[in-house]
Amino acid sequence: MKYHNIVQATFLERPNRFIAHCKIDDEVVIAHVKNTGRCKELLITGSTVYLQHNPSPKRKTDYSLITVKKTDSLINIDSQAPNVVALEGIKGRLITLPGLIGETILLKREVTYGQSRFDLYLQTASGQEAFIEVKGVTLEDKGVVKFPDAPTKRGTKHIYELIEAKKAGYEVYILFVIQMATVTCFTPNQETDPEFSKALKMAQEAGVNIVAYECLVTPESMEISKPVTVKI
Repeated sequence: MKYHNIVQATFLERPNRFIAHCKIDDEVVIAHVKNTGRCKELLITGSTVYLQHNPSPKRKTDYSLITVKKTDSLINIDSQAPNVVALEGIKGRLITLPGLIGETILLKREVTYGQSRFDLYLQTASGQEAFIEVKGVTLEDKGVVKFPDAPTKRGTKHIYELIEAKKAGYEVYILFVIQMATVTCFTPNQETDPEFSKALKMAQEAGVNIVAYECLVTPESMEISKPVTVKI
């Protein structure tokens, strides 16, 4: 996934979850924050950030906050990016989904099953059908990445729907796209959302495949890099 018209800025404050005040040279600008999560450990006054300049009469702001620099690492916080890079990664065979046999002949976004809408639906030449729910991960501590960074009832609901899809004969995956590089492992955030962690463990026991991939992140791009160990 590539971005255009990226500019470096300094983060000043986030008055609400939708916007951030940033400084480009001597000018203070308002940027749309493309992530409604807390991101408290990332959006710190004085941090280097990267904004996309995309003015439009339909937009309230001329900029979108895409990437944050944390120490020497770049972390993409665009919540729309994981689905895009997951799609690109599957098409480009950068992502391996265990249990699938044969060539992928159909890959669609946003497919409804039961009371949920899953991110990806896939069919293989061997007749398999699969649902893939994608979760973007931006929370990191000493190399360990966790999800979620805030309680997510919707995310927990999706897990239970995935378990039902597995029972119905679908191949089912939860794909955690880690929006940074050089991490050691992924684990659910038990402290922040014990219900999500409980549901994820139930899903694993029910045969739902739980996989994680880290990404190579630059100010202008993000792409799937390599698999990451999952510890439930």
